[in-house]
Amino acid sequence: MTVFAVDPLTDKRWDEFQLSHPRAGIFHTCGWLQALQRTYDYRPVAFTTSEPGKTLANGMVFCEVNSWATGRRLVSLPFSDHCDPLADSAAEEAEILAQVCRQAAQDRCRYAEIRPASGAGERPAADWRPSETFLLHVLPLNAPLERVFSNLHKDCIQRKVRRAEKEELRYEHGRSGPLLSTFYGLLLRTRRRHCLPPQPFLWFRNLAESMGDAFNIRVAWKDQQPVAAILTLSCKSTITYKYGCSDERYNHLGGTPFLFWKAMQEAWREGKQQFDLGRSDADNDGLIKFKDRLGAPRTVLSYRRWRPEATAGASCPAWLAQIGRQVFHRLPDPLLVASGRLLYRHIG
Repeated sequence: MTVFAVDPLTDKRWDEFQLSHPRAGIFHTCGWLQALQRTYDYRPVAFTTSEPGKTLANGMVFCEVNSWATGRRLVSLPFSDHCDPLADSAAEEAEILAQVCRQAAQDRCRYAEIRPASGAGERPAADWRPSETFLLHVLPLNAPLERVFSNLHKDCIQRKVRRAEKEELRYEHGRSGPLLSTFYGLLLRTRRRHCLPPQPFLWFRNLAESMGDAFNIRVAWKDQQPVAAILTLSCKSTITYKYGCSDERYNHLGGTPFLFWKAMQEAWREGKQQFDLGRSDADNDGLIKFKDRLGAPRTVLSYRRWRPEATAGASCPAWLAQIGRQVFHRLPDPLLVASGRLLYRHIG
């Protein structure tokens, strides 16, 4: 089979294909790809065995990340929790991945990476080796709403939702500029708490513009004080949690569980079938327990990389990462925000 490279942002077939393919999700959409390109200058490319002018029968979408700091690579997809290869046969998948390897070698990439979630992508040859491993939580929403609530942890989630309601937390959602600014203020506070720079504000603004109504920010307020916020994206029958933040001084009010319950209720009423709670680092016990307590089963999310040479790539030493966290912890807010604008495009 011959493999062709197409631009998913200009080839109208891609939008039609990802809308119809059962494994395509929010990270395959043109809105997500457009936000990546507009914010970080990543060029999207999709590989398919379908000839030009023919209806797409398969496809795998990547972004070309070209960084002077971290090197050139093909990633499917940067800042995406998972992105299934959309090929329905092992032969098609193998042929496309072989072309990805050839393209990566030709472009002198450090590696190519895929991030399968549903079992697809687990068939590549042995030279596509496991790289990073995470846990993925996906909550079914196809039960009666009362049962969805009863499956929440009684003490850690249900009780906190009732506490938030008793405290009369005000709920607001949408994608307006003021709401986005409120979200970003809480995000900055949360990232500082984790000793990490925040993602660029431009990233969220581009997401809001590119994703349209699929983009939603939910904020909980105590009087005039924002106490927690989450950002979700919707695609077909799935709502996806992508970012969350809070003011730790008000965590006892239950703002975050309250917002997740609000998101579940709204998604259920819209007929969504599942709530993708996103990936968690395998050593992040607190986040994993929180998602467990929302009643979501967990699965292993294993990324795979192909390298031109069968050698391990350079990684950031633990001591260097620790020094970086100490530096970020001490930076004033303007410099912490500036460091996020500088660094994230090299991470991909």
